[in-house]
Amino acid sequence: QVQLVESGGGLVQAGESLRLSCAASRSIFSINTMGWYRQAPGKQRELVATITRGGSTNSADSVKGRFTISRDNAKNTLYLQMNSLKPEDTAVYYCNAVWGNFEYWGQGTQVTVSS
Repeated sequence: QVQLVESGGGLVQAGESLRLSCAASRSIFSINTMGWYRQAPGKQRELVATITRGGSTNSADSVKGRFTISRDNAKNTLYLQMNSLKPEDTAVYYCNAVWGNFEYWGQGTQVTVSS
């Protein structure tokens, strides 16, 4: 089992940057896929970006070129660097880990981008 705790959210203006962190309660070395998802009010949760144990990444078209996902296995932490933020990026951002047959979620961190 693994607990995930997100941090780094906040209120920023359009064009600014934020870096989200997701700290895991155990080593993430063996966790195959980790990712970030987001959910805006009244909308379904959607994929933002994922990264495999080998470092392969995948991201939504809406964030390509602006957001970068990375993982530091030594620190048991997943990151999401978000640049050139837009008001439409406003959402609760969730950390996700797929480990074996199980899927784990963090509690979420709010990101609000004002225009």
